[in-house]
Amino acid sequence: MNKRQVIILWVIAIALGAAVTAVKISQNQSTRSATKRSQGQTLFESFPANDAASIEIQGAAGSVTLTKKDGKWVIVQRDGYPANNTFVNDFIRTLGELKITLGLEAGPSFAPRFGMDEAATKPADRGLTTTLKDAAGKEIAKVSLGKNIESSSAPSPMGGGSAVGRYVRNHADDSGFYAVSEMFPSVSDDAKRWLDSGFINPEKIKSITLSQPGKSETAWKLTRDDENAEFKLEGATATEVLDTTVTGPLKSLFSYARFEDVVPANKVAERTADDGKRTAVIETVEGFTYTLHISPTKPTAAAPAAPDAEPAATDNFLLAVEVSAEIPKEREKAEGEKPEDAKTKDDAFVGRQKALTEKLAKEKALAGITFEITKSTVDPLPKDRAALIAKATPPPAGGAPTGGVQKLPGGMIARPPISATTPPISVPPADDNQEK
Repeated sequence: MNKRQVIILWVIAIALGAAVTAVKISQNQSTRSATKRSQGQTLFESFPANDAASIEIQGAAGSVTLTKKDGKWVIVQRDGYPANNTFVNDFIRTLGELKITLGLEAGPSFAPRFGMDEAATKPADRGLTTTLKDAAGKEIAKVSLGKNIESSSAPSPMGGGSAVGRYVRNHADDSGFYAVSEMFPSVSDDAKRWLDSGFINPEKIKSITLSQPGKSETAWKLTRDDENAEFKLEGATATEVLDTTVTGPLKSLFSYARFEDVVPANKVAERTADDGKRTAVIETVEGFTYTLHISPTKPTAAAPAAPDAEPAATDNFLLAVEVSAEIPKEREKAEGEKPEDAKTKDDAFVGRQKALTEKLAKEKALAGITFEITKSTVDPLPKDRAALIAKATPPPAGGAPTGGVQKLPGGMIARPPISATTPPISVPPADDNQEK
C-alpha cells in the first residue's frame, strides 16, 4: 500500500468518525429539554435566599410588600406590623428548593396562556408575581406563579380540586415556562394573609368593667373572688340576680381569640362609627390589666333598592388595647409548708413568672394598633346592665295551671304544688254467707 492510499484511508476514517459524532450530538440534543432547566433540576441554578431583604407580591387584587426589619419580617401596608416569620421564610425556602417536573419551551409572550398575564384583572388570568430584592434595593430574583395544573384523572370522590401542580416562570430565564408540583396555596397578594396571629389572651379573669356607650361612666362591673367562682354584679340590688348563661362566657373572654386584620393608622377614622364606642377594663388574678377601646365599624352603603335605603350594618368591630401588669416577685408561702413541697412550688412559680414576663412583653407591643375583630369575638362583652340580669318566666295567661315550672331570677325554679287530694276508695260488697 503506497503513501497515497494510506492518506485516503485516513481521510475516510476521520470523515466516518465526524459523522458518528455528529449523529450522537444530534441524538443528545433531541432528547435534551429545549429550556435552560430540565426535569429534576431546581428552578433557579443558584438562589440567594439569605440576601432577600424585601418581597413584593403583585396580583389582580393589589400587592403586598414584606420587608426585613431587625431580622424580622414586617408588612409595609400594615404600618410595619409583624408578619408571620415562619410563613415568609418557608416561602423563600420553597422557591429556592423548587424542582421542575416539566420544561415547556415558549417565549415570554406566551405568559397569558399559563395564567401570568400582568395586564389581566381576573386572579386566575393574572397569577402572582413575586419580586425579591436585597438590602440595597437590587432585584435578586423574580418569579411568577400561574395557573394550577389539573390532573387528567377523575376528580377525587372526597371533593375538592384535582390540581397536581402549578406553572411558574423565572423572569431571568427566557427559554420557557416550567411545571412544578408545588401549589403555593397560601401565597396571596392580600396583606392580612401574612399577618402574625399573636393577640391578647386574658387568663384567669378576676373583674370586668364596661363603660356606657359613648361615655366614660361605668355601665356595670363584674367581680369574682377567684378564677373558679361565679361573677357578682357590683352594686346589685336585691332584685338583680345575674343570668349565668350571659355572664358565663365572660370568664373566658378573648381566650385564644384571633383578629381579622390590622387597620392602618390613616384608615382608622374613616372606618370608625360615631356612636357605640365603649371602654372595657379586664383585670386578672395574676396582675394583668387590659384596657380595651371598642368601636363598631361604619356601615357600608346599602344597595340602591330604594331611595331612602339605610346603610347596611357590619358585624365587625375595631379594637385598640393597652396592657400593663404587676407580676408577683415572690410566692406566698403557706404556713407549715414542707421543704420538699416548697421547692416544687418555688420552681413552678419561677417558671410561671418567666412565662408571664414574656407574655407581657408580647402583649404590650400591641399598644397603638387598631385591630379589626368579628362580632362573635367580642359579642359577650358590649351588653347593657339589664342584659346581665335573669328574667322570671311570666305566668300563663288567665292564671290557668299548666303543670309546668316557672323560672325565677338566679336560675331558681318554682314548681307547681303536689296535689294532696285523696282518691275515692272503693268498698267491696258484703259477703252474704258471712252474715248468715
